[in-house]
Amino acid sequence: QVRLVESGGGLVQIGGSLRLSCAASGIRFSTNDIGWYRQAPGKQRALVAVIRSSGGTTYVDSVQGRFTISRDNAKNTVSLQMNSLKPEDTAVYYCNIVPPYRDIDGDTRWGQGTQVTVSS
Repeated sequence: QVRLVESGGGLVQIGGSLRLSCAASGIRFSTNDIGWYRQAPGKQRALVAVIRSSGGTTYVDSVQGRFTISRDNAKNTVSLQMNSLKPEDTAVYYCNIVPPYRDIDGDTRWGQGTQVTVSS
């Protein structure tokens, strides 16, 4: 059974930094593209950063230059370093493979997410 556990969120002031971590079981990160997604209040969940199985990375424009995604294949974990945080980064952050993992019934599997709140 696939399990995704995100951690590292919190309350931070504008311009601050946070490092999110995600640990997975039941799925091997090393053979998949892995993404960090976020869902802000009243908005749909969106992909913000991807690290490919090859190691290449992609970011949405709004986080480019501020966020860095990395992976540790030996530990089966992925991290997201977030710097220069802005209020619009406030959201619940999730990790998952890209596209998101679906179980045998076709249901998308997500972890509980980790809340990031950026305030002034």
